[in-house]
Amino acid sequence: MPRSDPATDVAADPLASRRLVLQVLDAVLRRAQPLEDTLARHAAFAALDTRDRGFVRLLLATVLRRLGEIDAVLAACLEKGLPETARLVVDTLRIGVAQLLFLDTPAHAAVDTSVRLVAGSPQDRFKGVVNGVLRRVAREGASLRADAVDAARLNTPAWLWQSWTAAYGEEAAQAVAAQHLCEAPLDFSLRDPATAASWAAQLDADILPGGTLRRAAGGRIEDLPGYAGGAWWVQDAAAALPARLLGDVAGRAVVDLCAAPGGKTLQLLAMGAQVTAVDISARRLARLADNLRRTQLTAALVTADAARWQPTAAADAVLLDAPCSATGTLRRHPDIARTKRPADIARLAAVQDRLVAAAAGLLRPGGLLVYAVCSLQPEEGPQRVAAALRAGVPLEAVPIAPDELPGLADAVGPAGDVRTLPSFWAARGGMDGFYIARLRRRG
Repeated sequence: MPRSDPATDVAADPLASRRLVLQVLDAVLRRAQPLEDTLARHAAFAALDTRDRGFVRLLLATVLRRLGEIDAVLAACLEKGLPETARLVVDTLRIGVAQLLFLDTPAHAAVDTSVRLVAGSPQDRFKGVVNGVLRRVAREGASLRADAVDAARLNTPAWLWQSWTAAYGEEAAQAVAAQHLCEAPLDFSLRDPATAASWAAQLDADILPGGTLRRAAGGRIEDLPGYAGGAWWVQDAAAALPARLLGDVAGRAVVDLCAAPGGKTLQLLAMGAQVTAVDISARRLARLADNLRRTQLTAALVTADAARWQPTAAADAVLLDAPCSATGTLRRHPDIARTKRPADIARLAAVQDRLVAAAAGLLRPGGLLVYAVCSLQPEEGPQRVAAALRAGVPLEAVPIAPDELPGLADAVGPAGDVRTLPSFWAARGGMDGFYIARLRRRG
């Protein structure tokens, strides 16, 4: 299937798309606004054609993924730092360097558009600086770039690097950080796993261990075969693991807490479960409802705070994919490295504690809880399970056996919990970082 390369496409109005990039970068880097939410609210982004939206996304993702490297290049090229008020100039230089070093944009286009972005603005006096720096980068780019080892470290905020090296060791942290510099492929879960071979052929996809389909990123998801008929939904291979670890749920009452946008709900329904999907966000549940209609699956949807909601009957199983820092998803969401702070981890850990206790209260005696977070931070994973057990929450561990996770035996720890890292299956494109634990409600 032919795929457009937005890095080399010529936008209808190249300055308009780059001005939008500057506005969104400012919101993400200085106001910690999530990238996708910012784009969704931006009328100028919606007004762009498909090709230009692709270019905007690619340029934003590249700057955010490579920000450490980009800033190191700028530091080497600027004899004096720029004043704090010159934020427009700094970000203009960043998008110029990203185009020159990582997107193969023709030098004349990257330099000219960057100078024009500054010219006539309140920062007009710096247009000569922009021109000189970017021309030097165009001439000396290869010699200014960091090597692969330094790049992984440079592009990782210090607090995350320290956390990952403490938790996993420096070699593993290096591998994780290196994987974050790669664009994530597209993964699909199937409504009918028996059709995997057929859909793999139609989607030009590989079948991964466990049954997830994977193809290279590119193109509109809505245009792919099987989308309109609801044959599949987009779901990272690691995100598909928690539902499988509930075992045979056919005919059983399962509660999916914090369910939206709904990939795990769809999985459970395809496995034959009777699912109640609970989420605090009506907007996100509406997206789940759309996916249910598309896939012709049916679940009970409840808009409620999962920490307070009470069902009319106890559940056989609960799946809790808890709100978290999402630091395991930087391949797909590079803005997270720039918007999250250590204080967010402590705040979210308190939310997770409340949700684990609430989830235990929904279960019948002997019922199973699978707790999952798409975070690489130990404070949100094993430490939360240990805290719940210390606090007397009526749960006990049910260890996961390596043979329950085809192709991922190394992800299963000595205690029978699961830790996936983005560097797993690196040659195939990696996966999201998840922590997963399985527990049983004590009588």
